[in-house]
Amino acid sequence: MSRFFPDVFRDPTIRVSMFAIFAFGIAGAATSPYQSVVGIRELGLSNGLYSVLIFSAAAVNVIVSILLGNLADRLGEYRTMMVAAAVFGVIGYGSIYILPAQATFIISALLLLPIYGSLNSLLFANVRAATRHMPRNEVTTVNSGVRAMISLSWVLVPGVTGILLSRSTSMLPAYLFAGIACVVCLVLIAAYLPRQRGTDHAATHHLSYLAALGEVVSPPVLIRVVAVALISSTLHVNGAILPLIVTDAAHGTVADVGILVGIVAFLEVVFIVVWGRAQRVMSNVTALAIGTSIYIVYLVLLGLASQAWHVYALTVISGIGAAALISIPITYLQDLIAERPGLGSALISVNIFLGAGLSALLFAIGTGLSSYSGTALIGAAAGIVGLGLLLFFDGRKRRR
Repeated sequence: MSRFFPDVFRDPTIRVSMFAIFAFGIAGAATSPYQSVVGIRELGLSNGLYSVLIFSAAAVNVIVSILLGNLADRLGEYRTMMVAAAVFGVIGYGSIYILPAQATFIISALLLLPIYGSLNSLLFANVRAATRHMPRNEVTTVNSGVRAMISLSWVLVPGVTGILLSRSTSMLPAYLFAGIACVVCLVLIAAYLPRQRGTDHAATHHLSYLAALGEVVSPPVLIRVVAVALISSTLHVNGAILPLIVTDAAHGTVADVGILVGIVAFLEVVFIVVWGRAQRVMSNVTALAIGTSIYIVYLVLLGLASQAWHVYALTVISGIGAAALISIPITYLQDLIAERPGLGSALISVNIFLGAGLSALLFAIGTGLSSYSGTALIGAAAGIVGLGLLLFFDGRKRRR
């Protein structure tokens, strides 16, 4: 095969980071689909409190990701921050399983797990630092390969977890599975990730934490992050409406939803690698524009689906477009603050936060004014706006 796999497996930093992010993905894949079940049904949180908790946790994750990313840049090494974040994951997931109570769930979801969530951007920052001397086309290919590991963890883990706990009276063991995955992640980072010499990689000019936040929200960076967030919001909109459209307008079943999600997750793994290779011959902006256009077409067709087989027929288009939207923005966002891998990679968390917030707004507008199928069309419109902003600010520059 191409140089992608030899480069990945020869470099111990990239290789260990890939396994670590796979373990990170397993923790999320084991618990995210069942988090509301545990919090609301089993522990008795109200719907309103749960909503506020999840939103607040996402905000905490963004702030922590920026602060830890900036600190890691100042130190010039990311391993210490990653070990600390992984420890918070072990404690957070473990405490919910061992001490299942509302207070434990709230503290873990609001503080411990958002800190652990910053491990995602730190791992990408670590990979970015390791590839700083690689040719640009190889950097994008490596990023795509690392991101594919998260999708790979989502191919089977949610379904396997559901099957293992199908006869259980509680979904709490999912948090035990996640805690074990965190332990694996911690061991990989602490024992196998090569140590870094901080003085070799430290950012030349140190930023205060307030200045770091200021750089993230500076107009040239923020407007591009908003553009990508609008594009990414289409993924969240799809996640919310797909089960509803399948079981309503398309006359499918809950089983169809699970099968469709698994098919698309598998296709994402395949096409993430394909998009990584495509970025060897085109810019990030061009690749992202093509991928966004494909996903917009998918959302429009999803909004028109009236039979279950229609949605099955759209899985290939969905997989191709989704693979672009979850992998290409990583390199694009990192390049916005290229000289600071930690701070640049923290923009990944900012994008996830804004994308989720925008999708919630779009869902509320769509369901208020139209049906679930109409909401798909509104999500597609948001993607068009994001694509327009992206091309307006960077398309012409890239062509020159």
